This record gives sequence, C-alpha cells and structure tokens, in this order.
Amino acid sequence: MEWKEIYKNRFATVEEAVRAIEDGDRLVFGHAAGCPQVVPAEMIAQKERLHDVGIYHMLTLNDGSYLTPGTEGHFRHITNFVGGNSRQAVADDRADFLPVFFYEIPQLFDEVYPVDVAVIQVSYPDSEGNCSFGLSCDYTKAAAEKARLVIAEMNENMPYVEGDNKIHISRLDYIIPTNLALPEIPLPKITDVEKAIGRNCASLIEDGSTLQLGIGAIPDAVLLFMGDKKNLGIHTEMFSDGVIDLVESGVVNGSKKTLHPGKLVATFLMGTRRLYDFVDKNACVEMRPVDYVNDPRVIAQNEKMVSINSCIEVDLMGQVASETIGLKQFSGTGGQVDYVRGAAWSAGGKSIMAMPSTAAKGKASRIVPFLAQGAAVTTSRNDVDYVVTEYGIARLKGKTLKQRARALIAVAHPDFRPMLEEEYQKRFKD
Repeated sequence: MEWKEIYKNRFATVEEAVRAIEDGDRLVFGHAAGCPQVVPAEMIAQKERLHDVGIYHMLTLNDGSYLTPGTEGHFRHITNFVGGNSRQAVADDRADFLPVFFYEIPQLFDEVYPVDVAVIQVSYPDSEGNCSFGLSCDYTKAAAEKARLVIAEMNENMPYVEGDNKIHISRLDYIIPTNLALPEIPLPKITDVEKAIGRNCASLIEDGSTLQLGIGAIPDAVLLFMGDKKNLGIHTEMFSDGVIDLVESGVVNGSKKTLHPGKLVATFLMGTRRLYDFVDKNACVEMRPVDYVNDPRVIAQNEKMVSINSCIEVDLMGQVASETIGLKQFSGTGGQVDYVRGAAWSAGGKSIMAMPSTAAKGKASRIVPFLAQGAAVTTSRNDVDYVVTEYGIARLKGKTLKQRARALIAVAHPDFRPMLEEEYQKRFKD
C-alpha cells in the first residue's frame, strides 16, 4: 500500500486515540517543546476509565494536569528530570524520580520501563512519507521505535528538522492533526552578573572549539562575548536562539569540527519561533537520538570540546550539586555529566561550571563549606575542571584539596569569603 493511503487511514480524533490506552499501560510523552498537547487533556477527560497508567517524560512544557492532586490511582509519573509542572508531584509522592544519565534513557526502555504507548508530536510528512520528530529526538525516537502503539499529534507548526530524526507514516497508529502554537521559551534577561560570567567563560574558549550550551541567561551571555572567535562548532544536547546570531555572522560554522563538520548537532531544541523557523529544513542542523549525541564516547570525538553547565552549589572540595536543594529534587542530572566526561576525554577539551556567586537575592553563597544536608552530588570532585563566577575562574583539575578551596574562595562573593576562610582554617589549619 502506498504511504499516502496508509496516511489517510490513520487519521483519528483525539478521543479515539486515547481510547486505545488501557489500564496498566506504560506511556512515554515527547520531551520539552515537543511534548504532546491535546492527548494529555483528553486523558484527563477519560481518567475514570484509566487506572495505573505510567507516564514517563523529562521536562515538558504542557500544563501537567495528569500530575495534579486527584489523579492518583489513574496516572503515575516517572522521570529523571523534574520541572515546574512536576516538581510538586515528586515532592508529594504522586510521581517517582529515577536517577540516571540522560544518554542512558533509551536503554531503560529495554530493561526497566518497557514502552506500551508513545505519545509524540511530529511534522507533516515529506515526499517519502517520513515525518520529523521536530524539536524532540532525544528519547522520543527510541520510545516510538519500541512502543507497541504510537499516537502522533501531527502539528502544522512543527519544524522538519533533519538528521536521524524521522519516523515513517506506517509506524504511526493514530494521527491527530493539529495546528497549535508550539511552546516557546522567552529570551532571558541578561544582567551584569551574567555578562561577567559570560566574559570569563568566553576567555577559556579557543578558536576552532566545539561547544555544548544549554538555555538561559548564562549560556546566552557566553555567546555575547564570542564575536571575535573563529570557526566554532556546536555539539550539544540542546541549543536555543542565542546560537543563531553567531551562525549568521559566521563565527559558528563547524569547519574545524572533527565529528560532523559543518553541522549543528543536538538532540532537542527549545526557544522562540525564530529558532523553530531557523531549524526548519535547515541542512546545517542535525538532530540525533540522545544515546548518540550525549554518549561521552561520541562527545569526546570532537577535539577542543567545551562544555558549559550551571549548578546550584559547589563545596570547597569541588563537589557540584546541580539538581537538588538539600533533599528537594529541583531538576535532574540531565546531560551535565555526559558532557563533563566527554569534554575531559576530548583532545584539548574543557568543562566549565558557570554560576552566579550568590543565590536568594544575594543572601546565600553558592560556594559553600559543605553541600546542603541531603543534597545529591551531580558532578564529582574528580570530574570538575573549571568553576566560573562573576568574580573569576577557578581551575580545580589537578589541584589538591587545599588548592581547590583557595581557588574557590577567590571566586566567591566578597561578602562570604570571611566565612569560607574561617572554614578553610578549621579544616586545613594553615
């Protein structure tokens, strides 16, 4: 049967598609800006007939109504990364947190969480009947390939992003046509603190480097100070709008990349409509699954790989907490350790932890004598390379505990240096 015939026969209403979900099914939702939009709402409408339905996803930008009080017994969320719509559900035991590296998620679908139903958003098909996963390849592609049932919201606004990022029409069991605006992340406000951090980070980046960047004020601030760099490349779990200007100015061209030269490689995308239009059918952009893009052994094939990540706090030994505030699960490991290790194995690579020196509007230091009680260590002291604040750069790799503490105190906020110095003297008795 021609794919166009299959295509016509798979169209369904959202009500019909959700009726195919059964008690006890394990669902996977698409990630971030690629999250499903109409299926979750219909699941709430049909919740009284649904029981013990598992829902896996990382960060999503939908309303998270299936995570709210009153859904217990119907839906149970499991995740390795919490966000604004799932944080309270984890805290209240309506959801479960699973510690795992981002690149290992597709493997879980074989060993720990067999997928019954993948609920995804895709683009409209190309001339060969292939749809693009658009903004969310990461674990979404693996889930769709392993699921017994695939429910696809086919959105006219989803960009067609190239790479190993496609699914054929014949693999979609239910197609729900939509024309909904994709979730957008507004551009961050960049303060003088972020600018100072960005300038310090940029000073560590050499011409010809390949970058991993996230989203937010610090990554965008780093990009502000890259205008005089040459021949930069991108290999990152995600990028946002800030990269576009550097591509258009020729600073980012990928010409010196030792893996996928000339390509901006990512596994998911979040930003504004400008970003989504930029990546649509752009031959320079390649999306690939997370077990490839975030595998440290793959990352390390990029020479001069530079990873830039943020964190919540760093103790005087160099231990980094990036996902918990004490016992409270605030986010997740994500790809931080994937890229820290990949950069460490890269020829000429560097990894950077970039953060403001204070939190709580200046009332708390992010450089601390001890991590908060119960905090998870995201990046170990053995892995940490550079720590950057608005006050400077601390190189920890190869340093003794005394040397690390001294370097970190030097980049802490001046208001907190006496407290840190007092702890230093207690510990090391210099």
